[in-house]
Amino acid sequence: MALLPILRYPDPRLHTVAKPVEAVDAGIKKLVADMFETMYEAPGIGLAATQVNVHKRVLVLDVSEDKSQPMAFINPEILAREGEHVGEEGCLSVPGIYETVKRSERIRVRALNLEGEPFELEADGLLAVCLQHEIDHLDGKVFVEYLSRLKLSRIKAKLAKQARITA
Repeated sequence: MALLPILRYPDPRLHTVAKPVEAVDAGIKKLVADMFETMYEAPGIGLAATQVNVHKRVLVLDVSEDKSQPMAFINPEILAREGEHVGEEGCLSVPGIYETVKRSERIRVRALNLEGEPFELEADGLLAVCLQHEIDHLDGKVFVEYLSRLKLSRIKAKLAKQARITA
């Protein structure tokens, strides 16, 4: 396994729409393992392949307190949405920034597992939010883009300042 570099917003590669995975092979399984290692090390609860500059429809997440429930989703798609949830989100590609975002409260998702078998999952709470957030990445969208232009320009300025300090 290997740690992968995480792209930082506003890197234009974060806006690349990921392509569907044709076959769940050894390369995809290695990518998933590397993504889990990267996500846990960061630390985070979700990571999309887009964030590590691999533009395939793959995401990993683990919303458990003790990192005991790793879940991989290949070619995920949201089949149904219900309700409304407003909550604070952060992102490994937008470090140190937490903002309130409106999402669906409950969703149903279809994806492939690591054996290439299809499955469906009903999700609510943090799991539903995390899935929507990571699927957005696969669609080329970053959570801060749901915010007002003013907030977004302030965030870009703050991130640019952080980049200058760490450079």
